[in-house]
Amino acid sequence: MRFGETRVMMKTDKIPEATIMRMTVYSRYIEHLRQQDVATISSFDIAEGAGVSSAQVRKDLAYFGEFGTRGVGYNVDELCGHIRRILGLSQEWPSVLVGAGKLGSALALYEGFNMRGFHIVGVFDEDPDPIGNRFGSIDVLPMGELEKVIENENVKIGIITVPAVAAQEVAERLVSAGVKAILNFSPYVFNLPEDIIVRHVDFSLYLEVLTFSLTYGKK
Repeated sequence: MRFGETRVMMKTDKIPEATIMRMTVYSRYIEHLRQQDVATISSFDIAEGAGVSSAQVRKDLAYFGEFGTRGVGYNVDELCGHIRRILGLSQEWPSVLVGAGKLGSALALYEGFNMRGFHIVGVFDEDPDPIGNRFGSIDVLPMGELEKVIENENVKIGIITVPAVAAQEVAERLVSAGVKAILNFSPYVFNLPEDIIVRHVDFSLYLEVLTFSLTYGKK
């Protein structure tokens, strides 16, 4: 293969999750450069912007194929497109959010989701008080309409911000309706089929990591 020719392929099925996390950081940084009309970039430049080593950048990209031109670097437009495809961002992802409280409303109004291709097509709550409210252009709907929206919009991603006592039931309803991946903000660990992808977001966990670092002087 000539240098400058790009080949994208998965070299392993065991790609570390830390690599995927860094790829999202690379993607955001490279898109920022593209908006500034930067044409080419080196692995050193990416490393500087992402806060890692250039060797780490090259190792991460090597999981997915061969990119760039020796002695020249990476074409920003092309690399941006490749990483977006690797992350599954070359398509839009309709999503639903269950829980219209303060956290749920903040997430529903977060413009960063739309910018990355995640479109919340419905916000749902069991409590009648928020039903009928609007978060931007999104109506808060009763839980009775959850399954219909998931089916009509071909939703594969669900976001849960309900209290722990209701989280398992909500997760089960999402899965039964066809959702395959869940982002969970509730303090509850689900019991779901193994093929369902779940990621838990616990803000207090990260705060505790910070307090540990402050206490023991770690950086």
